[in-house]
Amino acid sequence: MFWQTWSFAFGVTVPNLLILLLGMLLRRTGLMDDSFNEKASRLVFNIALPCLLFFSVAQGHDSSGSNLPLAIYGGVATVVAFLLLELVALKLVKNPRERGIFVQGGFRANTGIAGLAYASLAFGREGVALGSMYLAVTVILFNVLSVITLTRSLQGGQGKGIGIQSILRGIVTNPLILGLVSGLAFQYSHLPMPNTIASTGSFISGMALPLAMLCAGASLDWRAMFRSSGVAAWSSASRVVFVPALMTFGAWALGFRGVPLGVIFLFSCTPTAAGSYVMTRAMGGNATLAANIIAVTTLGSFLTTALGLYLLRTLGVV
Repeated sequence: MFWQTWSFAFGVTVPNLLILLLGMLLRRTGLMDDSFNEKASRLVFNIALPCLLFFSVAQGHDSSGSNLPLAIYGGVATVVAFLLLELVALKLVKNPRERGIFVQGGFRANTGIAGLAYASLAFGREGVALGSMYLAVTVILFNVLSVITLTRSLQGGQGKGIGIQSILRGIVTNPLILGLVSGLAFQYSHLPMPNTIASTGSFISGMALPLAMLCAGASLDWRAMFRSSGVAAWSSASRVVFVPALMTFGAWALGFRGVPLGVIFLFSCTPTAAGSYVMTRAMGGNATLAANIIAVTTLGSFLTTALGLYLLRTLGVV
């Protein structure tokens, strides 16, 4: 059993780590430079990731009342984690412009890809069906809250006042949020998806995460990863240790057991989403710090996923 859980975590997590390392290699060989990264990141942020989110939701499972409590808990727990990290950032992160990156790295999980992969490998179709509505709710929250914290952090760090209009403008014009909302609208319209459009969307969506991870890898600075500020280290620890522990314990205390509890754990312990790097760079933040957090959490989640799943199975609650 123990070896099976390690093999499961290894098979899902290591490919992301290898793509990050490939990005580093391409940067060293000169095939990926800052100019390429800038253009590729804009392509991912404005087209590829919105397309991936649209088709993932539009062609997903219909939500049902059976997984509504799971989705509600995921949404509430995400907001609570976000607020706690905002408070921690005020005390822990000295540079105001890095606070939003710290918060985003700590709460923004890769539920769209790694989460569904975890749930599918661990629980099959039941895991995917239970996680579909949880995914839609949390991914929308991830993007909305990321816009809020990055806008407050980056503009506040320049000494500018933060108005509600600025935050709302960032939300309603964010390509990732537009892709999600459009996907939900299409799903509930029950309109047929033409095969040609679906195939085209599949091709475009397929390049989103590999390209985003390559750009993140090319932007990594291992020497600066654990600077004296420790921002990357603390944000990564929040993402793969503290937030999953709080969300899983809260779900257990509220009575979740079996597959639902397992889905909550697996979704909450995924690495920081690759979209966090793209959004940080697009909004003028410290993209290197965001890339470092992705790298650390990708490696760290391999350990916490396997250990956590083994512990939950040993206790008999999953």
